[in-house]
Amino acid sequence: MLNKINKLTLSEFIEVFGNIFENASWVSEKLYKEKPFSNFEDLSNKILDIFENSNYEDKLKILNSHPDLANKAKIGFLTNDSNEEQNNAGLDQCSEEEFNKFNKLNKEYKTKFKFPFILAVAGKNKKEILNNFKVRILNNKEKEFTEANNQVMKIAIIRLKKIQHKNKFS
Repeated sequence: MLNKINKLTLSEFIEVFGNIFENASWVSEKLYKEKPFSNFEDLSNKILDIFENSNYEDKLKILNSHPDLANKAKIGFLTNDSNEEQNNAGLDQCSEEEFNKFNKLNKEYKTKFKFPFILAVAGKNKKEILNNFKVRILNNKEKEFTEANNQVMKIAIIRLKKIQHKNKFS
């Protein structure tokens, strides 16, 4: 199956891997130039390396492309990946009180850090997510930038595994 990946055109490749990093198809464009891949792990390592070796401004752009968690007004505008991830965590089914808590924390967090709160929500519930939010908002900017980037990497790994499983790439 890896042969199939190595034969994809640039547009096909971006269609498959373009949202590994939220709304940052430029990462998959760079990855495309790294073909051929010896296995799916090689592909995964290379895309993660591209992100890790990006400059501060590019990382910040990726952070800022992530949606606020549990933002009722924007639920219909999320990427398919973000929508699925948030829905699986129950963030589309918040009570009015929970939505208000999330909105308040989203505003405070963005004011303090200048990028949205990012958390790999897979396997977490609303309470765990809110608790993470309340703890991380106390971080300083440098520590939180590092943590947000770590969360982006976790999300990327989850999305890569989903693609690998769905397409049976090895």
